[in-house]
Amino acid sequence: MSPVEFPEDPEPSERFPAGLLHVPVRSGPYGCTTRFFRTPLGGRTAVGFTSAAKLTATLGTDQACIRLSEPALRALAAPLGVTALTVDPQFSAPATTPSVSRDIERTSSSRAWHPQHVGALRVTGAAAVVACLNLLIG
Repeated sequence: MSPVEFPEDPEPSERFPAGLLHVPVRSGPYGCTTRFFRTPLGGRTAVGFTSAAKLTATLGTDQACIRLSEPALRALAAPLGVTALTVDPQFSAPATTPSVSRDIERTSSSRAWHPQHVGALRVTGAAAVVACLNLLIG
């Protein structure tokens, strides 16, 4: 058989408008921040859902979202180096349990810093800088 060419077929990598997307966000000190996720291979990706029901089914009922167009989401993600956009992902990793990190913090005594220890380091460091400046100035 001879190969048949279809010059009118669209490329798989062509971007097509998805309409308004429900984009997961988290609250920050200056308002909402877009959440970025990881692909199975570890790359960063922006995520949008075509309906609130799909977002809730994947990320849960407590996930806040805003509505953005696909070009607006890409424009927000591009300065951060995120070029991939995943629309309607069906799977997500389960949320981590905070009890594991609490157990690690309890067993690790070297990570337990008291505020006075940090202050002592600052005072000691400042005294060392002043002493060096006195030697240089004379």
